[in-house]
Amino acid sequence: MISAVLHALETAGSMTWQVTWSLILGFTLSAVIEALVPKSTIARLLPDDRPRSLATATALGAASSSCSYAAVALARSLVRKGANFTSAMAFQFASTNLVIELGLILALLLGWQFTVAEFVGGPLMILLLALIFRRFVSAKLIAAARAQADKALAGSMEGHAAMDMSVGRQGSFLRRLISADGFTSISHNFVMEWAAVLRDLVIGLLVAGMAAAWVPEDFWQHLFFAGHPLLAKLWGPIIGPLVAIAAFVCSIGNVPLAAVLWNGGISFGGVVSFIFADLIILPLLVIYAKYYGARMAWVLLGAFYATMVAAGYVIEFAFQPLGLIPAERHASMGVEGIRLNYTSVLNIVFLVLAAVLLWRFLRTGGRAMLSMMGGSPEPSPGSGHSHHEA
Repeated sequence: MISAVLHALETAGSMTWQVTWSLILGFTLSAVIEALVPKSTIARLLPDDRPRSLATATALGAASSSCSYAAVALARSLVRKGANFTSAMAFQFASTNLVIELGLILALLLGWQFTVAEFVGGPLMILLLALIFRRFVSAKLIAAARAQADKALAGSMEGHAAMDMSVGRQGSFLRRLISADGFTSISHNFVMEWAAVLRDLVIGLLVAGMAAAWVPEDFWQHLFFAGHPLLAKLWGPIIGPLVAIAAFVCSIGNVPLAAVLWNGGISFGGVVSFIFADLIILPLLVIYAKYYGARMAWVLLGAFYATMVAAGYVIEFAFQPLGLIPAERHASMGVEGIRLNYTSVLNIVFLVLAAVLLWRFLRTGGRAMLSMMGGSPEPSPGSGHSHHEA
């Protein structure tokens, strides 16, 4: 028993070492962008669900890297400030599934093909989601969801979602970036994003380590119909999100488990749908009910699940003829351990960068910010909404 636990921890530790530098790089780049794009400007840029607003929501969401809980809280904040509901959902999806660090960790653990699938499938899912909302979700239901949102019931990571740590001073992009305020803002965004996602990342790595060490390969192969190629392709996108719901792992923390599933026999499209399913894990479904009401929570579950499955199918059957699906299943599980190579050199360099940003964070009021991460929702705007959604 002890040896099995040690094996699981060793696998999780090796995977952690393999992706450390990519996570620090991704969060640093995201912190730079967030330092220059105030959250207060986002809601007014999402007035409707037209293609331009959806594209803006996708771009701003991808730039506003966040853990799933903070992304959901921020989307509710945008709804309360008057943003279009569909565009707010698009922003929420992009801020967890189209971010830099997710693409990097996918490339390292699974292969560059999965990163391409992320950035192709993500916008496709947002488009499908917009079509579903426009066709099947009534203005009355959205109005009821807005009324529930304005009650400001607490979910999770409310304080983090309400924080705007962008640079307030005027000037060019470079001038703001290299200023003392810019350095402080980047450090605050960097550390707060790490603090928000660390729990899910640790859980994801531990779950992946245990699954890789303890679950027999035959179990995964039977679950995913690995011996029946066509059936596996049809079943993968359906079962992928269901595994995600049961796993309780969200944000980038589900990528290590995705590597285990890929090695176990799930289809390429199944991996894609599993990764996108971080927004329908059970704790978030409970939060949706608090934020928007039980009926809208069920609508979000159904719409998100349908688009995740559809995106998985499109990716599977579009990538196959293009030769973009890896022929071998050799997702990295950190079996080589820690050794002196380019990964170790990059880790040392980026750990030094992280230490510098952490030092700046602590020297500029960071401890108080950490204590406010849970916080409470922003006060109700009270002025109503100036637009109408049909």
